[in-house]
Amino acid sequence: MFNRATRTTVGVLGSAIDALSWQDALERITLWAATYESRYVCACNAHSLVTASLDPSFREIINSADMAVPDGMPIAWSLCKMGFPRQERINGPDLMLRLCAGAADRDLSVFFYGSSRRTLTKLQTNLGNWLPKLKIVGSHSPPYRPQSAAEDAAAIALINASGAAIVFISLGCPKQERWMAQHRGKVQAVMVGVGAAFDYHAGTLRRAPLWMQDRGLEWLYRLLKEPRRLWRRYLTTNTIFLLRIARQFLREHRHAVEMASRRVAVPLSSAPQPEHRADSTETRKVEEPTR
Repeated sequence: MFNRATRTTVGVLGSAIDALSWQDALERITLWAATYESRYVCACNAHSLVTASLDPSFREIINSADMAVPDGMPIAWSLCKMGFPRQERINGPDLMLRLCAGAADRDLSVFFYGSSRRTLTKLQTNLGNWLPKLKIVGSHSPPYRPQSAAEDAAAIALINASGAAIVFISLGCPKQERWMAQHRGKVQAVMVGVGAAFDYHAGTLRRAPLWMQDRGLEWLYRLLKEPRRLWRRYLTTNTIFLLRIARQFLREHRHAVEMASRRVAVPLSSAPQPEHRADSTETRKVEEPTR
């Protein structure tokens, strides 16, 4: 079983992000799913990391995740800058689709939690057409208001009774991350937060062209599609992220320069020592022990 101690994470704005390949991410999640381990996976973009940097409780949720992958291109680029030059973007929509393909091959069942009933219906139809072997054992569209304890318990019972190995969560940030953290140990499956993936794969929301995704411009495409809803979020989030990551890089550069200067300094023990003569006026102060 994958040992948490073997993780390689990098601090980005104070949040621990996993530096790993697509293959490693898929293999680890699939391994957890095959043994029905209660774990949660966060897909982190600039918005979620800025939110975490401003909210210590949310930052703790990210840092306590079993895996936090670099969803946004700025996050992947940051990891490249921090010593992982081959780091790829591991985004929620593609992660969901690849996990579903792997689940179909390994006879692992999946469950969908979040979004609207209309979207869930279209999503399951599309996935059934794309992956005929995929075992979809259920879905649930929770109310947009806070749920009562009884409603929450019923949702947990529904998921566990379905026998799902992977539960995909689409509630938006930071709601989906908080939900997963609160339900680790209750939901007997791997929970994977995938953001707007349900809408993309259902066809209710169009995704940015691949060339925009590869250049880190998916946020711009979404902004152009939904300007009223997203302009404030992206203007604030992107500005804060750029300022804070630049400050982090500058701080780390200064630290590296300082450490390098210490390494090239001649150790005191090997430095030439002054010649001591009997008539030398040099004196040494010796502290007397306190009595």
